[in-house]
Amino acid sequence: MNELEVIVKESGLDKTKAQVLLDNFSEYFQIASEWEKKASMILVTDAGQKAEMQMARVGRLFLREKRISIEKTRKGLKEQSLREGKAIDGIANVLKALIVPIEEYLGKQEKFIEVKAAEIAELARVEMERKAEEERLAKEEAERKEQERIRLENEKLKKEAKEREEKILIRRKEDEAKRREMVLLIEKQKAEAETKQKKLEEKARLEREKAEKERQKIQARLDEQVECPLCHHKFIPKRKKELG
Repeated sequence: MNELEVIVKESGLDKTKAQVLLDNFSEYFQIASEWEKKASMILVTDAGQKAEMQMARVGRLFLREKRISIEKTRKGLKEQSLREGKAIDGIANVLKALIVPIEEYLGKQEKFIEVKAAEIAELARVEMERKAEEERLAKEEAERKEQERIRLENEKLKKEAKEREEKILIRRKEDEAKRREMVLLIEKQKAEAETKQKKLEEKARLEREKAEKERQKIQARLDEQVECPLCHHKFIPKRKKELG
């Protein structure tokens, strides 16, 4: 007993209606059984298998026609009664469940080139996405390394700049200390020079005063000269004090 006979028996239909179902659908069960074997013998593994792909197409179209015919039969018989409709639906569903996988399989064999191309395209897409992701990660890593290099370089430059500034500040302080020391030395030397100059000037003034006094003294003595009326010789008379 095949699957169709089981469905008809379990439907509870009378023998006449059950026979009608068997008469309408038995042929399709036979066809499905035959093509299940035929389809398994068609296997396309290369784009050059044109004959196999054509056979798959013929089988698919034939089964498509039978599937459509089954659907038409189902709709026609289902109108008889609800019970018959349930049985018809069950039979049709079983038949379609048998035929659709075979039809889909033959469709894949028929469209081997398209399916293979789609698989290749999908593999290419996945590979491109993988490479793109690797490139993105590599770029991010390179950018991270470059940023780290720049950060370290900036820290190094800042450190060197700080050290230079500290050295410059120390040099400035040293130069300022030397300048102040030089200023103090110059001021000291200037003060000493001024003191020395004042002493020299004071000494010169005293010497001038002394010389002036001597000159005045000499002049006073010269003023005391008298001329001898006889010889006209000039002389300074001795003072009483000088005479003793």
